[in-house]
Amino acid sequence: MNYYLSEELNDIKEICAGIAEKHIIPVRALLDEENRFPREIVKAMSDGGLHGIYISEEYGGSAEMFGGGSMALCIATEELSKACGGIALSFAANALGAMPIMIFGSEEQKKKYLPDLVSGAKLAAFALTEPDAGSDAGGVRTKAIKDGDHYVLNGTKQWITNGGEAQIYTVIALTDSSRGARGLSAFIVEDGTPGFSYGKKEDKMGIRASATRELIFEDCRIPEENLISREGYGFIVAMKTLNRSRPGVAAQAIGIAQGALDEAARYASERKQFGQRIDSFQGIQFMLADMDTQIEAARALTYSVARMIDAGEKKYDKESAMAKVFASDVAMKVTTDAVQILGGYGYMKEYPVEKMMRDAKITQIYEGTNQIQRSVIASALIKETAARGK
Repeated sequence: MNYYLSEELNDIKEICAGIAEKHIIPVRALLDEENRFPREIVKAMSDGGLHGIYISEEYGGSAEMFGGGSMALCIATEELSKACGGIALSFAANALGAMPIMIFGSEEQKKKYLPDLVSGAKLAAFALTEPDAGSDAGGVRTKAIKDGDHYVLNGTKQWITNGGEAQIYTVIALTDSSRGARGLSAFIVEDGTPGFSYGKKEDKMGIRASATRELIFEDCRIPEENLISREGYGFIVAMKTLNRSRPGVAAQAIGIAQGALDEAARYASERKQFGQRIDSFQGIQFMLADMDTQIEAARALTYSVARMIDAGEKKYDKESAMAKVFASDVAMKVTTDAVQILGGYGYMKEYPVEKMMRDAKITQIYEGTNQIQRSVIASALIKETAARGK
């Protein structure tokens, strides 16, 4: 479908397609096998100006050029994910780590941290999840105790994307245990801060080119000026950040699905059985038709939400959840069907669709499981229905 993208957004798409063709596709299988972070490719993304497309010009970025940056982020993430969801995540997770500073940071914090994220001099990461706090974000137990003009952090964060590779971390911690979720606060913690270390690098099923690590805080002292917004706003910071970033997860899922469909359609046009190309068989045609339709529907929904955000809409939590849950379910379905179309070849690492199927699964899990997203959608719908009844 023609989404009538601006010239600037089409330029971003072309830049990402070029990076994918030149830098990602030749090494994606190797990086997946070796569970290795794509430092050289991340640099190529920085050189292409990608890390600034969602950050304001005031801090060295170019978001205004693209109408706000959310649509640009989705376009870039989708295009990179066609080639490799894990490598694309290294880019998208940088945006996730930057968003709390972009949305809630003080002017001093923005001027201090955002320019380095734009230039690629530093990477960012977002640290919310803990061993006992996944879908239940209010269950965070990492503590930040005020001590003079510093806060002292103690606790562990788990499954943090870009962990160990990033230099700037936005961390959600408990400053008042008596208030539950309202006692959470958000902080900026820099790599190299005494008391801040990394745990094991996770050995994952998919997105293996993306680094995922534990963050460990042991009497880690951070200055009070690193508090984002104010005490007690951590849960709001986290939720508003995730609401804004979820279309990016949807875009990642769409890219993975599109990459799998492209491989399946190409294979079906070349593979012959019973003296015919297999794309002449109705069973295969119907599968390809459903895959294509589902991807396009997910893309239309995701682009609409991104444009809502860029237009300045204040409330889009339901729509953001819809895009994430629908696109990620589509990605899992499409990649599974792609493996089926390739048959035995699809199950082999020699072909990329088995990796795409592994990469797709995480999009149903992180930044809020799809079960949680459905709860968000239903809750919003019930409230809207009640409001109309009045």
